[in-house]
Amino acid sequence: MADMRAFREAVIGWAAGEPGGPAGELAGRLRVRTAVLLEGPSDLAAVETLAARHGRDLAAEGVCVVPMGGAMSVGRFAGLLGPPGLGLRLAGLCDEGERGFYERGLERAGAPRDGFFVCAADLEDELIRALGVPRVEEILRAEGDLPAWQIFVRQPAQQDRPPHQRMRRFLGTKKGRKIRYGRLLTEALAPEQIPAPLQGLLLHL
Repeated sequence: MADMRAFREAVIGWAAGEPGGPAGELAGRLRVRTAVLLEGPSDLAAVETLAARHGRDLAAEGVCVVPMGGAMSVGRFAGLLGPPGLGLRLAGLCDEGERGFYERGLERAGAPRDGFFVCAADLEDELIRALGVPRVEEILRAEGDLPAWQIFVRQPAQQDRPPHQRMRRFLGTKKGRKIRYGRLLTEALAPEQIPAPLQGLLLHL
């Protein structure tokens, strides 16, 4: 796992302008076959958690999950990792609002789109709707975050929003919270509750 993390960091550095040699060397040594392109670290937490629940060791399978730091970076990462670059098989998740960035980026890289799955708003929204707000509130209570949530929902700006949209916004109000709950909410899913994009991605890998 440590070596695959090193590959991930090398790829992120490469995308930021560092030399690509270390990423290429690690890809060969680790026999990386697939790169999963995700917008951010909360998506990474959810994907790795679901894979572990299914007994999958993605690193051992040659699968590297890469948080890109935003949808607008997909063309850059697809070019480095897909057909024009390392020639890896690409897969991933994207938000409905970012679909255009993915389609254009993958097209420029000559990469197929069949391994990419679209979340209705984003992955947090998918997880909240799958579990239901009352179940998410139980998890907040267990984590000590229920008082903060109760204060948040009393704010005037939240009064006209549907409950699941309030919860989605709440998870983004504190640094690190989305990442932590990406893992916790995924752990709480019953098999029949797994959102279709997340399930589809795992089955594709």
